[in-house]
Amino acid sequence: MSEEKPRKSRNPATGITRRTVVKGAGAAGLAASAGPFFFTRPAQAAKTLRILQWSHFIPGYDKWFNTQYVKEWGAKNGTEVIVDNINLGLIPSRAAAEVSAQKGHDLVMFLAPPSVYEDQVVDMKDVYAECEKRYGKPIDLAVKSTYNPKTKKYFAFSDSFVPDPVNYRTDLWGDIGMTPNSWDDVRAGGKKIKDKTGIPIGIGLSAELDTAMAMRALMYSFGASEQDAEGNLAINSKETLEAIKFMKALFQEAETPEVLAWDPSSNNRQMLAGRSSLVLNAISVTRTGENDKLPIHEKIAVSKALQGPVRRIGLEHVMDCYVIWKFSENIDGAKKFLVDYIDNFKQGFMASEFYNFPCFSQTVPDLKQLISKDAKAVPADKYAVLADVLDWATNVGYPGYSNAAIDETFNTWVINTMFAEAATGSETPENALKRAETKMKAIWTKWKERNMI
Repeated sequence: MSEEKPRKSRNPATGITRRTVVKGAGAAGLAASAGPFFFTRPAQAAKTLRILQWSHFIPGYDKWFNTQYVKEWGAKNGTEVIVDNINLGLIPSRAAAEVSAQKGHDLVMFLAPPSVYEDQVVDMKDVYAECEKRYGKPIDLAVKSTYNPKTKKYFAFSDSFVPDPVNYRTDLWGDIGMTPNSWDDVRAGGKKIKDKTGIPIGIGLSAELDTAMAMRALMYSFGASEQDAEGNLAINSKETLEAIKFMKALFQEAETPEVLAWDPSSNNRQMLAGRSSLVLNAISVTRTGENDKLPIHEKIAVSKALQGPVRRIGLEHVMDCYVIWKFSENIDGAKKFLVDYIDNFKQGFMASEFYNFPCFSQTVPDLKQLISKDAKAVPADKYAVLADVLDWATNVGYPGYSNAAIDETFNTWVINTMFAEAATGSETPENALKRAETKMKAIWTKWKERNMI
């Protein structure tokens, strides 16, 4: 993650900024819908559309989305669009509050699959169907993150995902004659660099999003997973235990205790401050360095996910998942907004500076060419390594779907805690695994009783 930029209109008590877009703004540049729309009641029937989403880590995206795109869409559809941007850490609590009150925004964007809210949201099947008619099938990563095969419901709609590559210092790794291609490389090279320079590896072990993604990437590369392809609990395995033991060694040999208290932007700050040799993060690390004109960005390279004993695999760093509450006051308008946004997705891809990758690949048909030559990057082809991201990126819940049990496990930081307990020695790897399994058994039982998995 990247460090969030302060917004002048932020309410310090809530962390919320609001942009209100009124009818009558110019609509030039907005792509027209491809053919007649598929909803029976026009969006104009409701004059307001309220959207809740994060304060994007690439400020240029929010500038485009809030001050250009929604103005154009609002004018075209006779709708006042209100966008509330909040810190990513506040989204779960805000969503819970809206469900409790049965009142809130029409569209809410989560950064990971919000499976636990399936009973509170409308089915997005028709949104996917319309987008598929225009742009072909969505990528498997989107389906695995928003569809429940048990209930046959699309509980969310994903427009985009964010690759989660390795960011590493070329000067430090070059000095020891290595590049981080595998997890074993990270452990061996990270120790050499730390012993020589005092600069550690920066992989978090705290209750936050980036740690959750990194620990799953490690597990999956070792052949471990929270569940099997059918959704059955599978955490207690020799592969999980080996991954835990590996992380314990990596922490002790190449990290420092500060990673135990990191937030989602800590690894970004550490890397740009020259205090980490390697992090697992989106390209917001280098984009921030480029945009803020920090010389160190030229020393940071990007590579694909790390090879493990079983496979090379990584998570998506962020999975954009939009939901529409059943109690939304403008369900049809929210659906139309999403389909029209996919019509204009390439603008969003460019505004995000290659941060948001498309879930409908045909919306950016020249993606590989665009990312292979970037005016800000040093070298210009720095981001070309992301061209095959779909070969190594997977969803939370791999090899199954992102179901409610996976969601609750993710948001209660069970996996993060398991690794941290073992790494610090507060529990043996075996006991840390048993403790996690006990918690997860209760979670799986609850959601099976609710017929959600």
